[in-house]
Amino acid sequence: MSARKAPPAPRLSPDEIAFVRSLVIHEDDHILALNKPAGLSSQGGRGQVHTLDELLFAFAKSSGNRPRLVHRLDRDTSGVILTAKTKPAAAFLGRALMGRRVEKTYLAIVAPGAPDPREGLIELSLRRDELGREAFMRVCAADHPDAETARTRYRTLAASSTAALVELRPETGRMHQLRVHMAAVGRPIVGDARYGGALVLDGAPVKRLMLHAAAIAFPHPAGGRMRLEAEPPNDFKDVAAALRASAAAA
Repeated sequence: MSARKAPPAPRLSPDEIAFVRSLVIHEDDHILALNKPAGLSSQGGRGQVHTLDELLFAFAKSSGNRPRLVHRLDRDTSGVILTAKTKPAAAFLGRALMGRRVEKTYLAIVAPGAPDPREGLIELSLRRDELGREAFMRVCAADHPDAETARTRYRTLAASSTAALVELRPETGRMHQLRVHMAAVGRPIVGDARYGGALVLDGAPVKRLMLHAAAIAFPHPAGGRMRLEAEPPNDFKDVAAALRASAAAA
């Protein structure tokens, strides 16, 4: 049986190449890390625009080899995303993920107000539920036949009476885990229409999911551990700054 041919590289415009290169926050011989904006699909997007996976062809070598995604972020989640530049690096990081040696830190704006208690561990099993072409995750009993263990540590960084800035550290990597867990404790992420998040905050419309992958710490393929951070986008920073100011004035 002949080997399956890889799909042809997409034709990227100069603007697309410049755009994806502007997202780079770290590059070495083994890895490439980028700060993905909200609205850009990691893979398998439905629109006409290229996904991040396709945009990585901007870094392809003359052999055609290009960096490959090690993990994914939801389309509307911004922040740090890691890619491997070689097959050995991809295998190494894949094993690290499976072995739970990769630590991810997220920031989220939730409403209404701070979670109660203000910090803790959410340990609620999840199961996948499909409605037509859409996939959702639901909280379920731990003994459900489709249950997947899911754990999220959280702590409140700042809060007002209407919203809170929280730090989230997933200990498992289930689809939509952070979004479903925060909704389950009555503090859905702002802008998350799928899981009941507020679409208006203090009278202003929220146009996207307020979830940002702020940092990732991992064993580096060349040895040692590395921590990379991604600056939140301006709309997220503006809301977070307002919450911090409100907390300081309280």
